[in-house]
Amino acid sequence: MTDWRDFSDDGLTDTLRAARGLFARNGYHATSIRAVADAAGLSVPGLYHHHRSKQAILGALVDATMDRMLTHTRAADADADGSALGRFDNVLECLLRFHMLRRDDAFVASTEMRSMDDTLLRRHIAQRDEQQRMIADIIAQGVSDGTFRCSHVGDAARAAASLCVAVAGWYDPAGALSADEVVARQLEIARRIAGLPPPVVSADDS
Repeated sequence: MTDWRDFSDDGLTDTLRAARGLFARNGYHATSIRAVADAAGLSVPGLYHHHRSKQAILGALVDATMDRMLTHTRAADADADGSALGRFDNVLECLLRFHMLRRDDAFVASTEMRSMDDTLLRRHIAQRDEQQRMIADIIAQGVSDGTFRCSHVGDAARAAASLCVAVAGWYDPAGALSADEVVARQLEIARRIAGLPPPVVSADDS
């Protein structure tokens, strides 16, 4: 990976791209195997050659989404200066950009938890928990060194992650704010969630 902020390549096959679009627009249960095959330019037997079931397609799509998110956030963390605030800013910026730029991927992974079988659901929850532990570990580092004032690290990590997930539902690339402006605003909110004290405003600045 050369740039953890770059999500232009989704890394998906044509079949998974077709399924992503249909699941995001119509929902998993309202999408037939034939619809996925048609959208991917395949016959139904041809689709089954690659994926044994619609559930397997959902699993492959969600796994690819979560793997990409985790790979990018690990790279963002490694690219930080090692401080709690530097790590927090990089990881949360990465999550925000992921949910802004890969909205359909994020939407399907979140909303179709209800459609996952037990095996896929357990795997998905484990991947999601890994991401939240990364954030919690960073906040705990900040509490330890005095960067953050936070009494409930786990709750703060979940709230910060949820803030990033929610962006996928309302962000509009054609909106009044640029992507960088949205990231800056949401990151400021995430910092407050983690317990970063607000900057001190001097009398001269007020």
